[in-house]
Amino acid sequence: MSTIPQIQKIINFLKEHESQKFTARQIAEAIVKKYSNDYQKKRDNPRFNNDSEFIQQIISEIGALKNLIVKKEKHIFWQDTPRPRTYWFNPNKKEQDAILAEADNENGEVNPETTPINEKSISEHDLYPILMQYLYSELNLYCQRIDEKRSKNSRGTGGNQWLHPDIVAMQPIDKEWNDLVRNCVKIGTGQRIRLWSFEVKKELNGGNARKSFFQAVSNSSWANEGYLVATSVDPNIVQELKMLSALHGIGVIVLNPENPSESDMILPSQPRPEVDWQSVNRILTENTDFKEYIELVSTYYQTGRIRAKDWYQYKP
Repeated sequence: MSTIPQIQKIINFLKEHESQKFTARQIAEAIVKKYSNDYQKKRDNPRFNNDSEFIQQIISEIGALKNLIVKKEKHIFWQDTPRPRTYWFNPNKKEQDAILAEADNENGEVNPETTPINEKSISEHDLYPILMQYLYSELNLYCQRIDEKRSKNSRGTGGNQWLHPDIVAMQPIDKEWNDLVRNCVKIGTGQRIRLWSFEVKKELNGGNARKSFFQAVSNSSWANEGYLVATSVDPNIVQELKMLSALHGIGVIVLNPENPSESDMILPSQPRPEVDWQSVNRILTENTDFKEYIELVSTYYQTGRIRAKDWYQYKP
C-alpha cells in the first residue's frame, strides 16, 4: 500500500504537468483517480453520502495545504485571480515573494479569500440562491430560504432579533442506505438526518466579525451544524474567528459567487449530536417559512421520500 502523504501526491501531480495550471477540483479528481487504493478507506466513511461530498472534502484539504505546499516545493505557485484559484509547477522560477510571505505569516494555516467580489453589483440577498446551489451540488443538502419578513413578531419589536438564520438545510444521511438498515435506524434511536443552519454576510471584517459570528451562534443553536458565510474575510480577523469557532462550534464558509464549486469551508463546524427541538418549536411558531421547512423534514422522517419541487435549489 502506498504511504505517500497527500501533500506529496499534489506536488507529484503538478510536477508531472509542468507549467500547466489546475484548479483544486481538477487536482482532487486526478489524485483520487491515480491513488484510488489510498483513498478507498476514506471514501467509505459514512459521513460522505456520495462521490461529490468526498471530492469536495479533498478540494477543501488542498486549499488548507496550499501554504505548506509552497514551503515544501519552491517551484509550485498558486494564484486567486482570475478566479477560480489555480496551482502550477514552474521549475524555472524559484520565488514568488507575495505567496511565500503569506505562507510564512499564516504558518501553513488556511488563508481565506480576501478580495471582495464586486461589492456594488451583488447584495446579500443575491448570495442566497448561490449558496443554496453550492450546498446542494457539493454537500447534497436540501435547502430553504427563511425570510424574516414572514415572522409574526408576536413578542414585539426586537422580540425575534437573531431568532432564525437566512438559510436552513436538511441532510438525509440515510438516503442511500439499504431499506433494512434504514428500518433498523427508524425503529431504534439512530440518526437519519442532520439539520443545518447558515447566516450570510457580504463580507467579514474587523467592524462586523464578532457581531456577525454571535448572530450565527444565536440563530443556529438549534441545528446539528451551524455556519457563518461570507464572500470575503479580512485576514486580520482569521485568528479571532478560529478562537470563536473553537468555543462555540460555528463554522465559516468563504463563498465564491462567480464559481460556487471553488468556495472554501475554511473552518468546519463542530457538529451537535442532537437537534434542540424546543428552540425549533420557538422559531416555528414565529416564522411560516421555518414551519414549512420543518414540515418537509417531518415528511422525510415519515416517508423517506424527497419531492424535488419542495426544495429551493430546484426552483427556476
